[in-house]
Amino acid sequence: MKKVCLVIGSGAGVGGNVAKRFAREGFHVYLCRRTDQDGLNKLINEIEADDGVASGSLLNVIDENSIEDIVNHIEKEIGPIEVAVYNIGAQIGNRDLKDTSYKAFEMGWRMATFGLFRLAQVLTPLMEERKSGTILVTSATSAVRGNKGQISHASAMAGRRMICQSLNAEFASKNIHIAHIIIDGAVDAPDTLGKMLGEENFQKLRETKGMENDGLLVPEKIAETYWHIAQQHRSSWTHEIDIRSFSDQAWWNT
Repeated sequence: MKKVCLVIGSGAGVGGNVAKRFAREGFHVYLCRRTDQDGLNKLINEIEADDGVASGSLLNVIDENSIEDIVNHIEKEIGPIEVAVYNIGAQIGNRDLKDTSYKAFEMGWRMATFGLFRLAQVLTPLMEERKSGTILVTSATSAVRGNKGQISHASAMAGRRMICQSLNAEFASKNIHIAHIIIDGAVDAPDTLGKMLGEENFQKLRETKGMENDGLLVPEKIAETYWHIAQQHRSSWTHEIDIRSFSDQAWWNT
């Protein structure tokens, strides 16, 4: 059976490019995203056209048993999940406290924190039995720095960070590697930043800051870091890392 890399949150940005990177190394990549079956199929076809092996399905991480059922399906029908990437965002937009409903606040928590907890709870016993495994968790500046209008996102992502630290305390000695990866800056991704800004503003930003200027984080380059972390020797594991463009200041200086 092929080794499997499960990517939860497989859009055209970080998640999709991480999937492509692992597929090039011989993994069967299983892609999950919340919406857009056509986009999912396109990504699978691109991987297969590059001689990779991929499959996938739509997955709403909020639905009961959705994550658990996917993990159990993959383990039974495809192969052992050697690497899991939790790349689900939790951004609900810039909202003042008075404009943040209970439902919106809870939505951020369910996507960022509860979903990761559920993935870890169903997957770590399998990895523990095999005595190896890696969970790579995409995070954001909000995990370490709150900001106006970001009360839902910041609290949810900070919870994500604490889950990663707690998981490492429990499972690192059992040869399970959990890495919290802070994306500290804007990513040149059409289905995240592009949707937030709109096509015209996104293209203007790419022309002024991105592309040959290297001022936007490039998903293909981010994927190299994910691959590197997954291959580290356990004597020198990375547990947390922040990634940003050379032209940006670090979160603690802004």
